[in-house]
Parts: sequence; C-alpha cells; structure tokens
Amino acid sequence: MKYNKKVIKLFKKIKNSGNIKKGYLIGTGIVGSPACGDVMKLQIVINKKFIIKKARFKTYGCGSAIASSNYLTKIIIGKTLKQVKKISNIEILKYLKLPKIKIHCSILAEKVLKKTIENLFHKRK
Repeated sequence: MKYNKKVIKLFKKIKNSGNIKKGYLIGTGIVGSPACGDVMKLQIVINKKFIIKKARFKTYGCGSAIASSNYLTKIIIGKTLKQVKKISNIEILKYLKLPKIKIHCSILAEKVLKKTIENLFHKRK
C-alpha cells in the first residue's frame, strides 16, 4: 500500500509523543486493543479557561494510526474543549487522505479524543 505524503511526514516527524506528568488538569484516554493491533493513548493539559495547552500521544500500530494521532495533537493544541469536541474522524481522514482500509485509524483518533475529554470531566466532579 502506498501512503499519502502527509501520512509519511507525520509518521517520520513525530512531534507530540510521550507522557504528560504535570499540568493544571490532565485528561487521559486509551482506546483500541493490543489483540487487534492498534492502541492509542492521548493526554491533554487544559488551563483554567479550558484551552488545551499540551497534548501528547502514544500509539502502537501502523503508520496511519501514528500519523492520525500525531495530526490530532497538532490540531487540538491551543483550542478550547468546546472547539475540539467538534473534531471528527472525517477531518483527520480528509487531511491524511487515508485509504478505506485505514479509516479505522481516524476513528480511533476521534474516539481517543472523546475518551480523554470524558476523563477530564470525570476528574472535575
């Protein structure tokens, strides 16, 4: 399979990989299954105005899964939680031009974002 140039670039130039240890409020989400092959972990730090100040990911999977996670972190930093709640897999899919057999990578990215936001709200209660 031939990957789009954007996928290759995001796979080779990983910017926001790793864990977050400190921040005002940290949310963490994990989706996927090691048995199926792709696992995504996302962590975000928000400030008091609910703006995402940091985002880090760890993804175990194919190049499309890693590129989807990397792209997700790039587009959410600096945005409010209200703004990022509107991000769907379609936005990731269109930007990366993923083939049909890799659509699940963009879906996992959307799911991990939603799970991370849920985790933030759970911590605030």
